[in-house]
Amino acid sequence: MDEKEFRKLLEKSLEGSLTKKEEDVLDTFQNNLKAKLNTNTFEDNLEKEAIKASIWTSIQQVIGLNSQYHRNSINWRRLATVAAVFIGFMICLVVYLKASNNSIQTLTKDTITLELEDGTIKVLDDKTNGHILDTSGKIVGAQNNNQLVYQKSENVVKKLVYNTLTIPYGKKFEIQLSDGTKAYLNAGSSFKYPVEFIDGKERKVFINGEVFLDVTKSEISPFIVNADDLNIKVYGTKFNVHSYPEDNVTEVVLVEGSVGLYTEDAIKNEKINLLQPNYKASFNRTEKTIKQDRVITDIYTSWMNGELVFRNMMFNNILKKLERHYDVTIINNNVQLSSEKFNASFGISPKIEEVLEELKLTYNIDYSIKQNTITIN
Repeated sequence: MDEKEFRKLLEKSLEGSLTKKEEDVLDTFQNNLKAKLNTNTFEDNLEKEAIKASIWTSIQQVIGLNSQYHRNSINWRRLATVAAVFIGFMICLVVYLKASNNSIQTLTKDTITLELEDGTIKVLDDKTNGHILDTSGKIVGAQNNNQLVYQKSENVVKKLVYNTLTIPYGKKFEIQLSDGTKAYLNAGSSFKYPVEFIDGKERKVFINGEVFLDVTKSEISPFIVNADDLNIKVYGTKFNVHSYPEDNVTEVVLVEGSVGLYTEDAIKNEKINLLQPNYKASFNRTEKTIKQDRVITDIYTSWMNGELVFRNMMFNNILKKLERHYDVTIINNNVQLSSEKFNASFGISPKIEEVLEELKLTYNIDYSIKQNTITIN
């Protein structure tokens, strides 16, 4: 019901011409609105009373100090009842607007967000515990600090409902899906997944950034990971996917099990690249080609322990990784180094100053730090 419809019912109530159905509509509307808006968003009682006074002035205008109704003909007892309803309605509206405004203000660049199927965005604090609710208010899982754990319901799932978890720079997060699959998200990553899977159907998720997956085995429900143009098909395994937008190559490093790699065009021709443990597959997004190399997998999964390791990485991409890891802005004025590739290891949880000093000594760069911005010269 919009404001115009509400005012129409208000006027009919003043006339005493509301039907029983319209009375029920008015009552139900207010009760539902109050139930949805149970958050106290007023600063104090003074603010609340001031809003009431302002609304009362609006009511006087509605009822007709300048309208068709004569002052003496007004049923003041009925007016009091309707005014109470109207005040409740308008306060609920104010609460809604204030709550919406507050939620927008809290969506900063360092915020962990959970987007529900209907587009609702919830802000997550990685130092709190609580329930995960779906759009109908039903509990589907729980949050334990920097971890989300989804539950498998007893009901038969007929339709996939997706959530999207987005991790900002400087933070990491873990999630356990309803089938028991675990995903570890690195800084600057997003992960789209079903709240619950459909038994016997493929389990498909979408990755942007870097995610390590420990997939629960299922012979009847293969697990599909989509990373841009590349799809990774598994039945039960552990592997790391590195697929940030600024990289031209998507990397898949297999720790356990086996996976099949393919693009949508390749699958039509039944062309699947199989990857074995201790190998890395590199998918060139421009050329749509896949090559494999034997690697030490610990190097590519060390980020989960807070380690910083770079292997055969362009300097510009190293700086981007540092931006994500430390939540800083880096300006590179050393153009000659931009496309050169480097290897570097910095241990567990080093300070940004330690990393920069080592880069300075090893590669003869200079830098300056001003607040949250680092300039490379």
